[in-house]
Amino acid sequence: MTTETTTRGETILDARGVTMRFGGLTAVRDVDLTVSSGEIVGLIGPNGAGKTTFFNCLTGLYIPTEGEVRYKGAVLPPKSFKVTAAGVARTFQNIRLFANMTVLENVLVGRHTRTKEGFWSAVLRGPGFHRAEKASRERAMELLAFVGLAPKADHLARNLPYGEQRKLEIARALASEPGLLLLDEPTAGMNPQETRATEELVFAIRDQGIAVLVIEHDMRFIFNLCDRVAVLVQGAKLVEGDSATVQGDERVIAAYLGEPFENAPGAEEVAEVEAAEAAQAETAEAAEATEAETEAAEAQAEPSTDAAPGKESDR
Repeated sequence: MTTETTTRGETILDARGVTMRFGGLTAVRDVDLTVSSGEIVGLIGPNGAGKTTFFNCLTGLYIPTEGEVRYKGAVLPPKSFKVTAAGVARTFQNIRLFANMTVLENVLVGRHTRTKEGFWSAVLRGPGFHRAEKASRERAMELLAFVGLAPKADHLARNLPYGEQRKLEIARALASEPGLLLLDEPTAGMNPQETRATEELVFAIRDQGIAVLVIEHDMRFIFNLCDRVAVLVQGAKLVEGDSATVQGDERVIAAYLGEPFENAPGAEEVAEVEAAEAAQAETAEAAEATEAETEAAEAQAEPSTDAAPGKESDR
């Protein structure tokens, strides 16, 4: 696998004062977080802590009510496909593959933000289009080899085992050549062997110069994997540090045990925030589903022997 590497230590992600409100409810409260090149950062917290909402603010699915998100010093645009084009890719807690497309075609969809051939080039199918298509297919096969799925390039995505579907989603995210990869619960539902394989894959991605930010409930996985860990509780960052610092913090232990800490919101406020988050997520997912159906239809409209990459909005 080849990718453009970045000088180690450069700030890739700089989120400052990120706040997300749904009406009068606050789901994320004034969160600061940075991720540097060559670094794996974990984001943990109890259910309803605001982790995925924060991810959605970073990737353009939500526009933060307050604060800003910078990638390599530039403020990210408030559109998910533009965030992907800028160099930030993500996976989702619930797998979002094109089930009736092949493994290779799914990765080709992720190449869309890095191809320069326009509509007429695709229609006329001239030499430039064929060169770009060949390069995209070669790159897609490199990525499938990197995640261990090259032998299944022609299989339908829906026929892959669960763990391999997770790998395919990561390969598709990597197809956009990101400098930052956000992983939302990449080991959810995996057995110990699959979890270990995912850990090794994330290390390999980091070794290619790609910064990684990961949400995960598996604490052993997070503390083995990450250089730093930030803890969100009720939408606010409670503590940040290395594994030993976070594991030894009494407030973190109390939060995971369900014990209140000073100034913690009450159960009623927590329930309201969770309901608002769920409603907003449902709206965003419905819009994404419509875009995904369009993308899949466009990709499948091309002849199967000469398929052009489809549009990828937020992978």
